This record gives sequence, structure tokens and C-alpha cells, in this order.
Amino acid sequence: MDVRLSSLSMPLTSPAVDAARTAMGRGTAAVGGGGGSDTGFGGALKGALASVSAAQQQSSGLQREVQMENPKVSLEETMVAIQKAQIGFQATVHVRNRMVQAYTDIMNMSV
Repeated sequence: MDVRLSSLSMPLTSPAVDAARTAMGRGTAAVGGGGGSDTGFGGALKGALASVSAAQQQSSGLQREVQMENPKVSLEETMVAIQKAQIGFQATVHVRNRMVQAYTDIMNMSV
């Protein structure tokens, strides 16, 4: 289902984009996570994936409630949750594609 919103009073952000911005704001300290700690880029990426997953689960739950005609859940709220989950997933796919491309570029470098 695809819904387009023509004007919004505030910009939409996704958890993946927020986590990537946070990781980039930390500079080079964010690159080396090492030792299994959840700090740095790895921790930010793990947190972003968890929040995208939570957004998808929330939108699925709201969809289910709308289908069961629960009067406490509005269709508008459900559609916004679906769009947030979709944007978060798309951002996650873009981050993954960039990481794979960077890995490929590094592996193809001559030494």
C-alpha cells in the first residue's frame, strides 16, 4: 500500500538515518567498536536496526487492529506508522548498499 503525503509540518526522520547521523557526528571514534562493546558505529547500526524492526512490528500491530475494527486505533495513525516503517526500512537498505559498495571498493583496491 502506497500513500503519499503532499505537505507535512515537520520532516520525517527514520531511526536508521538518526543513528547514522549520530555515528557520523562522533567522528573517527565511531569507527572502531572492537571488543564487543556496543559503542561506536556497530552499536549505532545495531540500535538503528532494532528501532526499524520495532517500527515495523508496531505498524503490523496497528494494521491488525484496524482490520479487526478496533475503535481505539485510527486509520490515520496506522498509515503514518506504516510510512515511518517503510522509510526506516528504505534508509536501512540504503545504508546496507553503501556499506557493501564501500567493502567492494576496498577489496578491489590494489596494494
